[in-house]
Amino acid sequence: MGWEAPNWRIGDYPSTYNQKVHGPYDPARFYGKPDTPLGEVKVGELGSWLARRNFHPRAIVQCGSRALWRWRHKYVLPVKSNAAFLYQFMFCTSMFYYTINYKKFWDHSHYKYH
Repeated sequence: MGWEAPNWRIGDYPSTYNQKVHGPYDPARFYGKPDTPLGEVKVGELGSWLARRNFHPRAIVQCGSRALWRWRHKYVLPVKSNAAFLYQFMFCTSMFYYTINYKKFWDHSHYKYH
C-alpha cells in the first residue's frame, strides 16, 4: 500500500479495477488487495497492520466516498426504503447546528433571571 502513485484523472476507474475479473463497477467496493479486518487484528500485529494502510489524502477521500455510497445503497436507493435516511439526515443536521451554536447555549445556561 504505502504512498503509491494514485490515478490523478478525475472520473477514471481505480487502477486496481479490472472489468473482466470484477464485473460491473461498484463505487461502494474497494478493489485493492484484501487485508485482515481491524476486528481480527491482534494487539501485537496492530503496528504492522497500520503500516500497511494508505494515508494519502486522496485515499482518505476515496474511503469516505465508498462509505457514502454504501450508505446510499443501504438507506436511500432501495426500492422499498423507509424513512431511516431522513431521520439520520435530521439527526446529523441537528447535531451540526448544536455544535456550532454550543457557546450560545452554554452562556445562556449560566444567566440568572431571579
